[in-house]
Amino acid sequence: MSEMIVATKKGLYCEKGDFYIDPWRPVARAVITHAHSDHARIGSNSYLCAAPGVGILKHRLGENISVDAVEYGERKSINGVDVSLHPAGHILGSSQVRVEYQGEVWVVSGDYKIQADPTCDAFEPIQCHTFITESTFGLPVYSWPEDREVFESINNWWSKNKEAGKSSLLLCYSLGKAQRILKGIDPSIGPIFTHGAIEALNQVYRYSIGLPHTQHVPLTKQASNQYSGALILAPPAVLGSAWIRRFGTVSTAFASGWMRIRGMKRRYAVDRGFILSDHADWPALLSTIEATGASKVLVTHGYTDILVRYLRECGKDAHTMSTNFQGETEETVVEEQLRVEFAALSQDSAQQDDESATKLQHSNPDETQSIDEEGSEQLSLLLELNGESADTSDTVPDAEKDEEQE
Repeated sequence: MSEMIVATKKGLYCEKGDFYIDPWRPVARAVITHAHSDHARIGSNSYLCAAPGVGILKHRLGENISVDAVEYGERKSINGVDVSLHPAGHILGSSQVRVEYQGEVWVVSGDYKIQADPTCDAFEPIQCHTFITESTFGLPVYSWPEDREVFESINNWWSKNKEAGKSSLLLCYSLGKAQRILKGIDPSIGPIFTHGAIEALNQVYRYSIGLPHTQHVPLTKQASNQYSGALILAPPAVLGSAWIRRFGTVSTAFASGWMRIRGMKRRYAVDRGFILSDHADWPALLSTIEATGASKVLVTHGYTDILVRYLRECGKDAHTMSTNFQGETEETVVEEQLRVEFAALSQDSAQQDDESATKLQHSNPDETQSIDEEGSEQLSLLLELNGESADTSDTVPDAEKDEEQE
């Protein structure tokens, strides 16, 4: 059978069903995995998405778009091709797309994570012949701590700042990450303020899930003592802007998977870095691919070459798949800068002698801890050349440990 889904100038295309998945140009029929701006774009004639994601999609693309909503697991025939959407665990309404034609099953993952997240339906592995997976964090160094540890660290940081008379500014992505943080923190510590971009999405989320009370940071400057002891959530774009000055004495932090690399905290001039991602880490990528039972794996945006190379050494029929997915708009600058800085790792890995390359790649996929440690060592060596270090600890360090290590 010919390829059921191919990458074209307009997006991932299923010729048999004549539809696109997360197209990056306007098309007649678009099947959408989730509403982040690199996966959901304006201009298509009609959209198909999971019912929990309709509100966010309309908020992003406009109330007047034509949307066909389906429940998770509900099958819909499009020109003789069976299509169903299944939870991806990325953000509210995020989906994997299962496509079946004449017994052949393909699954497009979109963005996903397998950690439990109370703001969206939990990821479900789907059996398929071909699996198209993201690889945003497709390096062995990336493995996530438990959410409980992360939120405890955020609460402790906020509490200490409150005791010191400071406000706490936590940078996070507006769609998905901010709401996950709101659901995980202890709102009894103090008042919570949000940037307008986040507050608008909070209102959409509140139709589906409960969130703690938040106050929108007004456009006009208020007395800085109003924010003393408060937690303020804002997108990364505000970093270094005059908008921050209104908060008086402020401690800053960034919640992102990129904070796994300790040097990123210093590079972006924040006081704390919390490791919290809405994407699969290295162990989750490997376990998910295995759980699908797929004999063929196509790897899209992220560290594609490293993941493909590893999968091939494990006996998988794996290939890269070029797409225009590159991260949420507000994330792109951060992500692309990091990828450029760490692209040397991929090149370095490809040029290693056969003995060291085989040592990494023939590791048992189940032994993800040893894989992570070896990948961490490789990345640490690279970063040390640039005066940086990788945060490879199993837990988020407290402020005192950060100060000692810096």
